[in-house]
Amino acid sequence: MRQSHQLPLLGLLLFSLIPRQQCEICEVSKENYTAINPLISTMIDSKYSKGIQAANVLLSLRLSGILNQIQEQQLVEKVNLTIRSTEPSLTSGQLALAILALGACKGPTGMSINYSELVKDLENKFQAEIKNMEDHSGNPLTNYYQLSLDILALCLFSGNYSVSEVAKLFNPENKNYYFHGQFSVDTGAMAVLALTCVKGKITRGQKQIDRKDIENIDKHTESLVNKILSQKTENGLLGNIYSTGEAMQALFVSPNYYNENQWVCEKTRDTVLTEISQGAFHMPTAAAQILPALMGKTYLDVNKDSSCVYSSDPFNITTQESTPVTPSVSPSQIQVNYSVVINNQADNITVSVANGSVFLNVMEQAEKKNPTLFWFKSEETSWGPYIISVRGIKADPNDRTYWELLSNGEPLSQGPGSYIVHAGDDLEVRWSTY
Repeated sequence: MRQSHQLPLLGLLLFSLIPRQQCEICEVSKENYTAINPLISTMIDSKYSKGIQAANVLLSLRLSGILNQIQEQQLVEKVNLTIRSTEPSLTSGQLALAILALGACKGPTGMSINYSELVKDLENKFQAEIKNMEDHSGNPLTNYYQLSLDILALCLFSGNYSVSEVAKLFNPENKNYYFHGQFSVDTGAMAVLALTCVKGKITRGQKQIDRKDIENIDKHTESLVNKILSQKTENGLLGNIYSTGEAMQALFVSPNYYNENQWVCEKTRDTVLTEISQGAFHMPTAAAQILPALMGKTYLDVNKDSSCVYSSDPFNITTQESTPVTPSVSPSQIQVNYSVVINNQADNITVSVANGSVFLNVMEQAEKKNPTLFWFKSEETSWGPYIISVRGIKADPNDRTYWELLSNGEPLSQGPGSYIVHAGDDLEVRWSTY
């Protein structure tokens, strides 16, 4: 960024942190709203929007101004029920997401949300993440994506956090941004949104200023933006199709850190629309994470004091006749090969499943045929089922271990409940570190 010799250093730093006008955001035009109907139908369909997934959906649809009051009330009730029934077991990021969703805008009179209590709980969960990092070689209880969500929610809802701690934690060279040595685009994007919020609080005088911390936050943001752009593909995606939505948000709010010729927003948007038409976003969370950017919104638009905007249904949405978002398949059976690999030792089995089955169905069928070798446990997350153990061996973030899913030797970007298998696939769950 250019130096100004007419400003004292502190004044220069504050000036540099004031976001300039956002670049031209390439939202979908009203003429093309039908292209995003599959996303909206998937999210509004009540069969999918359950548990913490409802928070993703509520946040996305509120930011986009798509819900009517009845739909919104149903989703708010689901999110509140999830918090009341599972709050102690929610991860920090899940609670942060729920707070963002409930506070995305000011709903109708009568919906009373105790934000101060929720934010206090989030502060405690965030500090537990920090304590775990201190005790376990810098490894949080969850991951840096969730820590970024924590800071974003605490920032937007006036929670307590240390600017110095944020400046220290979110160094882009931290190992927690990387997965098998590969930079995680969605993690970096969420960190950019969180850091941008923190900088906004500083510029408005709502946080005490330490010059070194401000310098570091500014450098971290610039570095993270560059890392996101380094993962841009030829067709305009940022990382992969599932990280692109939040990466677009990050680039929307950080135009000071890249040149206009480094990213053609329209190309990214058009590729995403093509992917939508091909059924890429049949999971509600995936749909929820791409929609705000397509509507020109970011998570920084969350404002609990701003009235919600309700749709007059320009999308002509019906949940009874939702646009199909998964490929049609025949009922015939297919055979696939399935392996569990632990320390380079593989146990293999061939199973038959219905055409159109997902990875999880294969695991379930293998367990039925040989429960000794192939039994496993999963838990429900906002992205669907997540494999937590196989043969009693549990994933452990303190050791940075997890069960990696592969198809034909390639790691999957989708979870076991989303990836559709094909005849002859060589499927594998591998005990791995990241």
